[in-house]
Amino acid sequence: MTDGTGTTGDARPLVEVRGLTKSFGDLHVLRGIDLTVARGSVTVLIGPSGSGKTTLLRCLNSLEVPEAGTVRVDDVEVDMAARPSPALLRRLRATSGMVFQSHQLFPHRTALQNVTEGPVYAQRRPRARAEAEATALLAKVGLADKAGAYPHELSGGQQQRVGIARALALRPRLLLFDEPTSALDPETVGEVLSVMRDLAAEGWTMVVVTHEIRFARQVADHVMFMDGGVVVEEGRPGDVLGDPRQERTRRFLQRILDPL
Repeated sequence: MTDGTGTTGDARPLVEVRGLTKSFGDLHVLRGIDLTVARGSVTVLIGPSGSGKTTLLRCLNSLEVPEAGTVRVDDVEVDMAARPSPALLRRLRATSGMVFQSHQLFPHRTALQNVTEGPVYAQRRPRARAEAEATALLAKVGLADKAGAYPHELSGGQQQRVGIARALALRPRLLLFDEPTSALDPETVGEVLSVMRDLAAEGWTMVVVTHEIRFARQVADHVMFMDGGVVVEEGRPGDVLGDPRQERTRRFLQRILDPL
């Protein structure tokens, strides 16, 4: 399994996004976004609902196709204005593994089967090898004893950890997390964040949409605050979260940290 550091001998950042724009009808969700993600780093995207964070994340693996701009992940570069082919978009999607807010596990598949499906059916890997790797990944996220359990037999936190194992099973170069703890009971948030901290320590390149400011302070290398489809402020966590320059950033953090 890769450790996520993208050890290809390429000195460039793993991810480079330039001038990304995306609209849904008359709603302009992304307005010329630039993003650079260093290999082995953790970038956290914060901002109010509707600011474009999730759309940006989905554009990184072509679940959404922007109208303009370029997206490069490792050696796959896509000019979105050039009407990229489905084959090229599939190549871009294959560079990353995504962990969704709502788990999105197959309800009629066990934890082991959920982790094995992608490698077997999408990547055509031998089932025995995929199952062995899936077993190891479930152990990695603390679920070795849940391989035969179905999603309805798992807590929300356990389901999300299966989702993380499923993303890792695809051997991605980039891990994407879309508010992975927002749908969880407060008591299970910590177990998911603990796995994410371990992945960051191992050198996985990660882009995370979250409202977990403490996690961002502890783990992120770079924080971007978005609002209205633009990047309002970005930089080191200590600067953006501890001493933001922009009044809009300060107001957002005050609401998150002191909601009353």
